[in-house]
Amino acid sequence: MTTCLMKLCRLLCCALTLPLTLMERTGLCGVYKRLFPFLAYNITFSYNAKTHGIKRELFRNVGSFASSDGTLRLLEIGCGSGANFRFYPGGCTVTCTDPNPHFSSYLRRSMADNTHLTYEEFMVVSGENMEEGGAFFFLEHVVSDPSSWTYFFQHVLEPVWYYLGDGCMITRATWKDLEAAGFSELHLKQVEAPGVTSLIRPHIMGFSIK
Repeated sequence: MTTCLMKLCRLLCCALTLPLTLMERTGLCGVYKRLFPFLAYNITFSYNAKTHGIKRELFRNVGSFASSDGTLRLLEIGCGSGANFRFYPGGCTVTCTDPNPHFSSYLRRSMADNTHLTYEEFMVVSGENMEEGGAFFFLEHVVSDPSSWTYFFQHVLEPVWYYLGDGCMITRATWKDLEAAGFSELHLKQVEAPGVTSLIRPHIMGFSIK
């Protein structure tokens, strides 16, 4: 019964977002793609404050993956406005990627605020291939437990969230993809991000080695 209700409610949300779907397919969502980086940049400050402890724990051993000459190169996939820069060890070199090109001006602001890092290019791509022996650090919001109301509302509201979040999905079980990716090592745990909306409170964090 709950599953049927969830599907019905999701269908209604899909109907409500039909104009947005048409705008996306005809290229008329460009204005919001320019606005979203501004929103994300300003949300970053409160999000970092709420997840400070989690991020400190996640990135505390990044420096252990430096090369034999002491250099450390980081590739950030989906860098957004540079929310993670403050948590990276000093002296490392960061290359940024994001599918939204309009993050570039906000990235420059974050770079100016984090002069302990060296920055290379900003590439407008969704991702890059990982080198052998490289480490992949992740902190991602994921789908909730199927028995929870959060799971219900994640599935119902995802059509709306997709457009508000510039293509962000809130029903992904990303840990399954990581487990199936064939990493030589995978260190993963599930956490609850404190102080954020329940729709994106379930997170996974950790790192893997190729």
